[in-house]
Amino acid sequence: MDIAKYFDHTNLKADAKRSDIVKLCSEARKYGFKSVCVNPFFVPVAKKLLEGSGVLVCTVIGFPLGQNTPKMKVAEAIDALKMGADEIDMVQNVSMAKEHDYSFIEREIAAVKKAVGKHTLKVILECCYLSRDEIAHCAAAAKRAGCDFVKTSTGFGKSGAKAEDVSLMRQVVGPYIGVKAAGGIRSAKDFYNMIQAGANRIGSSNSVEIIETIKDED
Repeated sequence: MDIAKYFDHTNLKADAKRSDIVKLCSEARKYGFKSVCVNPFFVPVAKKLLEGSGVLVCTVIGFPLGQNTPKMKVAEAIDALKMGADEIDMVQNVSMAKEHDYSFIEREIAAVKKAVGKHTLKVILECCYLSRDEIAHCAAAAKRAGCDFVKTSTGFGKSGAKAEDVSLMRQVVGPYIGVKAAGGIRSAKDFYNMIQAGANRIGSSNSVEIIETIKDED
């Protein structure tokens, strides 16, 4: 398998500088990662740097708390696409998930998916705040809403990806919707654990170190 294509090479730090995004994109070109994931402000920079490389530009909306209104999330998504984003990672409304208002969750995701159309939409559940039952219901709502991926974490919550959450999400969404593991994936062992659990996309700021470790093991 082409391991590099599993990775959304990520820098979502609040203090990221343009030079950091240049470095991120240079690494993505070198290793052939699936995408870079950057904050919306840096989408035009990443798009220009990656032109002709085949590396996609991913960005985040409603990030990191998910507490923007649905209309704001739709507007963010439309703006990101106009700037050149290829993929959108949106944070669901965790408060509504905790209220068990899964119809709201479904409607919100469906509205964003309608806005992004053929572009890939990943829905961040932020599993660290949810029970297993809530994770299952949210993943099911995201599937009904037409998302392309469900995703574990923002990386800004109280914990990141867990293999048991990935496994549950895969069980709920089935084989035809993606599962992205993100948050705290720093080693080759973490990578393999998530893939084995059912992830087919990995979000990490340690992508280069993971790839190099795997190469050394080969």
